[in-house]
Amino acid sequence: MFHFTILTVGKQKSGPYLDLISDYLKRLGPYAKVFRKEIPEMRFTSYADRNKVLDQEMALIRDVVRDEGVMIVLDADGKQFDSAHFAAKLQDLSEQQTRPIVFVVGGPLGLHDELKEKCDLSLSLSPMTMPHELAMVVLSEQIYRAMTILTNKTYHY
Repeated sequence: MFHFTILTVGKQKSGPYLDLISDYLKRLGPYAKVFRKEIPEMRFTSYADRNKVLDQEMALIRDVVRDEGVMIVLDADGKQFDSAHFAAKLQDLSEQQTRPIVFVVGGPLGLHDELKEKCDLSLSLSPMTMPHELAMVVLSEQIYRAMTILTNKTYHY
């Protein structure tokens, strides 16, 4: 069974996005153990605070991720996959489901460059910018789709 942690910077707001995220994560139950963790979004008053905020968030992310396994960061400049190749990549990275996978979703300022350099995979969901909550919906759905592909279920055609 796969083990996933989805780590986000900032709290998910209630509403339709959270409902969709929760639905897809619930559907993953037969295929994977999924944990959601949130770290607080650091406040900033100007772009000049950017590096300080990213340093603080990186420290909190490292405290959570530690040596949990594979780290996949979401980044607009990351690698893009179609759904079948994403499923195969998850299978490969998990080393046949023996290593947990941690997805890291940054806050409004993105993620520290050091995290992007040290991750196992930098993943782009789209070349377009999207709201944090929508990115979580897309990620949750694609993880679910990947699991159905790997188990030959009829969700993906």
